[in-house]
Amino acid sequence: MKIRSVMSRNVHVLDANASLRAAALMMQREDIGSVPVSENDKLIGMVTDRDIVVRAVAEGWQIDTPLREVMSSGVKYCYDDDEVDDVARNMSDLGVRRLPVVDRAKNLVGFVSLANISSAGDTRATGELLQGTAQPH
Repeated sequence: MKIRSVMSRNVHVLDANASLRAAALMMQREDIGSVPVSENDKLIGMVTDRDIVVRAVAEGWQIDTPLREVMSSGVKYCYDDDEVDDVARNMSDLGVRRLPVVDRAKNLVGFVSLANISSAGDTRATGELLQGTAQPH
């Protein structure tokens, strides 16, 4: 099964100049834990609820700080025509619970999460992903 069959297509993206507050409000409104960050229609980073708390709030940054200063760069992603098993293995290896999905032209077309992989019904893929991401600290 291809990732495009299980991914979420409703992706919310913010510009790199958007504020921490804008990201937090979007996460609250949409009930999401991460937001892709773009610049000139290209995916350049990700900001998570954890980034906001651990990097920004803990260090006393202002709510109008641009996302480019808080986001994680070097974004990992998968292609929409990748197999679910392969993506689950990759996510496990990376230790991530969610991953942007791009087409072969590298346009952002969706998002895949642990829940999406689980909904595919492939218990082996789900188990492998859980093993790599559900480790206690």
